[in-house]
Amino acid sequence: MEKATLLSDPYNVIITGVGGQGNVMASRVLGNMLSVKGLQVTIGETFGASQRGGSVMSHLRISAASTWSPQIPESRAHMVVALEPIEALRVLMVYGNPKTKVLCNTRAIQPVSVICGDADYPSLGFLKQSILELTENAWFVDATAAALKLGNPIYGNIMMIGALAAIGDLPMEREDFRTVISKTMAPEKTEANLSAYDTGAQMIHSKNEPAGLTGDRTVHTLKNG
Repeated sequence: MEKATLLSDPYNVIITGVGGQGNVMASRVLGNMLSVKGLQVTIGETFGASQRGGSVMSHLRISAASTWSPQIPESRAHMVVALEPIEALRVLMVYGNPKTKVLCNTRAIQPVSVICGDADYPSLGFLKQSILELTENAWFVDATAAALKLGNPIYGNIMMIGALAAIGDLPMEREDFRTVISKTMAPEKTEANLSAYDTGAQMIHSKNEPAGLTGDRTVHTLKNG
């Protein structure tokens, strides 16, 4: 099998979210899909203060040539995949640059400080605008709402993998996803995850261009259904 090529080597991806969203699973699935293509993938992970609800961030360094250290240098991310919108902004401010691409789930998960009334959570409009002021390319998808239609919000992480595949920067194929997911899941769960993957891909295919700031600061949100 001919080894896949990359837009940049290494190609640096950060998957970010909060505990309980399936961030670690998403990073493993993506890494295994790319390994099938003969690429070398190094994964490094950081976890917030609490297992469920704290920030979780996975660094993936993908190369056709060599193994890289697991920590992506500041301002050197090529793609940020965010399962939660404020985490997208947090990561982008440190690891992003104007060329970094962002794929962001729009469903907020409010931290304990917000739930208790000790802090305010920014509006989605503010977060979108802030992200688009830091990067030229961003896609906003309501993966959580679509996952709930499939019966479980955890499918949102797989939808984000499907959406990432549809963006086209990485050599990701549906059959590679099937191969990877079927090794750890029963056939009925494999089919459910394939449906989630396809839904995520369709969210991107339904809108060919990423969101961008126009003169009146409007942004576009992709939503299944």
